[in-house]
Amino acid sequence: MPSANEILKANISYKNSTAFKIVAPSLVKYSSQHKMSNRYIFFVDMHIASGKNRFFVYDIQKDSIVNSGLVAHGRCNQEWLEGRRYGNEVGCGCTSLGKYKVGNPYSGRFGRAYKLVGLDSTNSNAFKRFVVLHAHQCVPRKEVDPLGICQSDGCPTVSPLFLEHLTKYIDSSTDPILLYIYDRT
Repeated sequence: MPSANEILKANISYKNSTAFKIVAPSLVKYSSQHKMSNRYIFFVDMHIASGKNRFFVYDIQKDSIVNSGLVAHGRCNQEWLEGRRYGNEVGCGCTSLGKYKVGNPYSGRFGRAYKLVGLDSTNSNAFKRFVVLHAHQCVPRKEVDPLGICQSDGCPTVSPLFLEHLTKYIDSSTDPILLYIYDRT
């Protein structure tokens, strides 16, 4: 298991990555223009292996990654999806790339969850597909790379502990938080 220092280095490394430097400024601008949080943006980089932290909490005001965790991706209605595939069709079971507004919390079959509203043509069916941010016990607290983690039916699924951390960011924000799921390949 990586130490706290190793995780901090990985967060700094991600923030300094070309992929992050390309997408972050436009998303900060988008967030501001659409009356979304001026404090936090959530990034999910699907290019990173599922056994590594790939869900990042970016603090706009501090210009730093303040937290990161594991996140499952959709299995596209397969027993186990090899590689990466994305979709937006109702019933596809795949992850949808694009910008989301983190919506209201509710209590569902996995406990506390947040509705997600797709803001792009690539994820416009998120609400109809019941794609939500939620936790599941199958997602470990810490990195397990080179092993992969469980897969979802299209939801960005995190560990229960990481959802507790995300809830604090969401609850502290007066405006909705922007979630951006992308693949830099």
